[in-house]
Amino acid sequence: MPSRIDYFDDPQAPSANSMVPSVNVIVSDDQGRILLIRRTDNGNWAVPGGAIDLGESMAQAAMRETVEETGIQCEITGLVGVYTDPKHLIHYTSNDEVRQEFSIVLTARPTGGEPRTSSESSEVCWVEAPAISDLPMDRSMRMRLEHYLTGGSRPYLG
Repeated sequence: MPSRIDYFDDPQAPSANSMVPSVNVIVSDDQGRILLIRRTDNGNWAVPGGAIDLGESMAQAAMRETVEETGIQCEITGLVGVYTDPKHLIHYTSNDEVRQEFSIVLTARPTGGEPRTSSESSEVCWVEAPAISDLPMDRSMRMRLEHYLTGGSRPYLG
């Protein structure tokens, strides 16, 4: 059983018992490839990210999470959007925490490092944009990447 289960608008989902501000980072290289990880907690593909710790900014958290999960250092370059849909719940089965989604999605460019796995990522790779649609991915993560790839003029707020 995965240690993370994502629910969307599911009447069988457990009730939320927390909300944790977090960041996700869409790192793209000079060839337009996107840095993705295969999560160890559910096997899905995603961009790096995680909780914003006390005492750090969203940009600091984004850079920290990216290097921790991928080995890639990055510079934050922009904002894709803020995702707070109360219908998206994340159940961490190890401690029975059920979070309501709250993620700030940023863009970045790589500045150093080499791709490597971590305790949170079983695979790390640069992926061409057209290949993303073939990867197993949570609905919310796919939506974040689609917003980035379609390049709207304003950040998504939802």
